[in-house]
Amino acid sequence: MNSIETLLTRLLEHQVDFVLVGGFAAVAYGSTLMTQDLDVCLRFETDNLTRLQESLADLHPTHRMTPKRLPWQLTVEVCKDLKNLYLTTDLGQLGCLGMIQAIGDFEHVKKHSVAVPLPAGICRILDLDALIRSKEAMNRPRDRETVVQLKAIRQRLHPKGKTPK
Repeated sequence: MNSIETLLTRLLEHQVDFVLVGGFAAVAYGSTLMTQDLDVCLRFETDNLTRLQESLADLHPTHRMTPKRLPWQLTVEVCKDLKNLYLTTDLGQLGCLGMIQAIGDFEHVKKHSVAVPLPAGICRILDLDALIRSKEAMNRPRDRETVVQLKAIRQRLHPKGKTPK
């Protein structure tokens, strides 16, 4: 199992409430573009953040968007103010987002997700149409490449242009 998969497994084993988004979600649908990080849309509530912290405790999480790469320390005050969290761990990078462009906050993202059984548990993944919309909204070169692949995958899965609800 690669390090990104191991990181995902840890989140599932600790029952962190999240939806898989970003490049690894695209890979789950069959995209051939590899990713070096795990992006999730996360419920930013104290109990969920505590489970996240427990899942990463022995992986030396640090803030990757700060120059000094400070260790991540969860406090009640920090929980109140968090909207996004960008971490580096011994297993790789983890991006925890409170909202996804073109989709909305965690509750909207969860409504636009599908449940996928994995050995470690059920993983919610942004549905294909929502993933395409979010990648189109980001509009970075890599996202544009991913959109082309995801649309081809959608066409292969649903040749008449109708996606199941």
